[in-house]
Amino acid sequence: MNSAMVKRFFDIVFSIALLGVTSPVLAAIALAVYLNSGRPIFFSQVRVGRNLRHFKLWKFRTMKLDHDGPRLTVKGDARVTRVGRFLRGTKLDEIPQFFNVLAGDMTIVGPRPEVPEYVALYEERFRGILAERPGITDVASLRFRNEEETLSQSEDPIRKYCEELLPAKLDLAEGYLRTRNLKSDLGIIVQTALAMVSSGEQLKN
Repeated sequence: MNSAMVKRFFDIVFSIALLGVTSPVLAAIALAVYLNSGRPIFFSQVRVGRNLRHFKLWKFRTMKLDHDGPRLTVKGDARVTRVGRFLRGTKLDEIPQFFNVLAGDMTIVGPRPEVPEYVALYEERFRGILAERPGITDVASLRFRNEEETLSQSEDPIRKYCEELLPAKLDLAEGYLRTRNLKSDLGIIVQTALAMVSSGEQLKN
């Protein structure tokens, strides 16, 4: 079994186990979203996946219905619901993406999938990176965990993202793909879990 098959096998087993264990949490989150802001419970957005193919990425909905504005969100964004702020802070809104993993659109650890308009800015770099499946978490997700806060301090958040943060994320993605292995993937998963717990404790305080 080659490394790609091992990674895919791990993705499927891990995703099924996590979704099974967290099913009560998923039900509680779905109820909280519904009570706070109604339906729909989930939010989908077109992202660019493997070989630049588009797919629908799923999350729990964290923003108000019929909102307008840029795709990027910053800290204190008025479009985010009360429950949504908690879900975003802990990254629990990302859990439905494990269904994307089971569908084969994503992997657990890999460069994050972007929206088409941002991929178009650096298409050649993305073409190389997205020869592999995009992931739920990666080094860039950990490094830029407080991205919304960083962007909120800029006079032009979109420009800052496109000209500074996105190129830095691409650098990290290319570095990850050169050195990745199962051990490093497990390390990223553990770091991501610890970061989620830490964020949850900060939100309580």
